[in-house]
Amino acid sequence: MTTPITTWSLEQTSPADLSPARLPKSATGGELVITRAGVPSPEFSRFFYGAVGGGHEWTDRLVWTDEQWRAYVEKPGVETWVAYLRGTPAGYIELEAQADGVVEIAYFGLLAAFQGQGIGGHLLSEGTARAWDLATRWEGREATRRVWVHTCTKDGPHALANYEKRGFRVFTVKTDEE
Repeated sequence: MTTPITTWSLEQTSPADLSPARLPKSATGGELVITRAGVPSPEFSRFFYGAVGGGHEWTDRLVWTDEQWRAYVEKPGVETWVAYLRGTPAGYIELEAQADGVVEIAYFGLLAAFQGQGIGGHLLSEGTARAWDLATRWEGREATRRVWVHTCTKDGPHALANYEKRGFRVFTVKTDEE
């Protein structure tokens, strides 16, 4: 039996496209902090990939070796930004710089216990802003001129709407059988 999976590719082509979400009420008073993981950690990235992606059938990196994880997270222009609610990791957004001033939001999501609280909109807003200024943190990197992401029907039910609310525009829709 096959299942149709629809994938949407979305983009922003200017920092002015970003429409930031409000800080969720549950996270006021400094209780929600988003910070860059300053030390590339394959274990930390693998944890988030499995913990967030497990509920969405993410599989492409499950076969990665420790060395593949290390090579990826240590690649110049790859950044992991983490949302902490009251000191507890709540979710992450992974940015990957590509050629010609392009930055992909490679992975983004929240742990199940933190979904439905408005944290995702805020994390996506902050992560997208960091994609736009990524070149300022990497010597020799071309200024960002495009930020893109893809999502599919296997992702959370609000994923596509969240991207669109943040100012991303669909540029490709594809449906495949799985």
